Amino acid sequence: MTLLSNNTLASLAGKLPLPAYRLAPQQPGIGIVHLGPGAFFRGHQAYYTDLALQHGGDWAISAVSMRSPDVSQALTPQDGLYTLAVLDSDTRYQVIGSVQEVLIASERYQSVLARLSDAATRYVTLTITEKGYCLNAQGELDLQHPQIQQDLSGGQPAVTAIGLLVAALAARYAKNVAPFCVLSCDNLTDNGHKLRRALIGFAAQKAPALANWLEQQLISPCTMVDSITPATDAALRAQVAGVLGVNDNWPIKREAFVQWVIEDILPAERPAWQQAGVIYAADVSAFEKAKLRLLNAPHSTLAYIGYLLGYETVYDAMQDKTLLNLLQQMVQQEIMPSFTAPAELDIQQYSQAIFARFENPAIRHLLAQIAWDGSQKMPMRILPVIRDNLAAGRSISKLSFCLAAWFLFIRRRLAEGQPLVDPLASSLTAAASTCRGEAQHDVARFLAIEAVFGTELPKQDTFSQAVTAAYQQLTTLVSEQPVARGVV
Repeated sequence: MTLLSNNTLASLAGKLPLPAYRLAPQQPGIGIVHLGPGAFFRGHQAYYTDLALQHGGDWAISAVSMRSPDVSQALTPQDGLYTLAVLDSDTRYQVIGSVQEVLIASERYQSVLARLSDAATRYVTLTITEKGYCLNAQGELDLQHPQIQQDLSGGQPAVTAIGLLVAALAARYAKNVAPFCVLSCDNLTDNGHKLRRALIGFAAQKAPALANWLEQQLISPCTMVDSITPATDAALRAQVAGVLGVNDNWPIKREAFVQWVIEDILPAERPAWQQAGVIYAADVSAFEKAKLRLLNAPHSTLAYIGYLLGYETVYDAMQDKTLLNLLQQMVQQEIMPSFTAPAELDIQQYSQAIFARFENPAIRHLLAQIAWDGSQKMPMRILPVIRDNLAAGRSISKLSFCLAAWFLFIRRRLAEGQPLVDPLASSLTAAASTCRGEAQHDVARFLAIEAVFGTELPKQDTFSQAVTAAYQQLTTLVSEQPVARGVV
């Protein structure tokens, strides 16, 4: 069977939506560089840009991997084309054509630098995960980070995204070319502002004049992104080959729901992202808070309790009506009253859409995977809501189940001899190793971890008592698995 490529694209007409601009004699030029071409990028930003390119413009993407050759090896023989499978009640397919090249920075550093410093490159987007920004606990660039120090020493090629981007911006400065607009698309609070400070902070260590130029001219909007993109497997490759009649080395699957909110400070010259469904908003933080509280908080709660009850996937756990009732009460009674929603968002509809996403049978989202990195997620997803509710005298009884379930999840992993995927794994397992099944004793051990809970919150009796009560109830509950009874 032949391979998906520019040469075979026309033969697919009538089978599924195709990037018509790829069939035109004059294909669009590259105007965007993306760092971190993983599955989420290909199901999200590349998808939106594919739709935008239908309206014209030189906005094709040069996708850059810092080190991994996998995406380049898969997509380069396909001219950057790949299939997106949208999983809903019925699966639908389309070929994405917005990625025109895939480069590996560690192998073709000068080519990457040339692409970034080219005046035609007007936007740089990033999905490099939170750790890729090399920030400290205060959200500022960690100048003591070994890789940041390596890049500051002048070694080439740059090994961090921050070092690479500042090198490219320095080249643009030298050529009197305006900075590109840079958009972080990672789940990082206040991502645009943090990225901008990191770039200027790095530049200040190298060349104060460059830092001053960036301070005046660099545009870095905050963004919020959302869509579940499960890993590609052999079944998807076979399924896509059956639909297309050609092989696709690396198709992508994604749920139907997709959202991209961008702070409305972009330059006037921009891709037709708005026509593709992107929301431009004055305050992205309000959307971000809505996502963290209405999606991520119940998602984590579902993951930990569902795992303890013996369920494997989000869909499986959502079939437990008592657990579902707990989540709905937590959202309606404790989460929605905790914040002011953006004017552009109907939070009741948004929450209903989230629960519908959780119940999508086509998405096999593993609870154990969602449970990773709890020490990083609880301070963003659960603790701010608890603090706000405590300050306002509102209930935290349902929210406390998430923390209690997380503690019991850690104990379960330790008892089963399974690894705990978490940056604070040593501290968490140390606390779990001292537990003895007594709620007040066990909860106190976990709440003593200052890196997660700080020093003030554990001192509040209302908080510790609510978590202890939830812990006691869940300890009894999990012994009755797999049927959840008595949560509410």
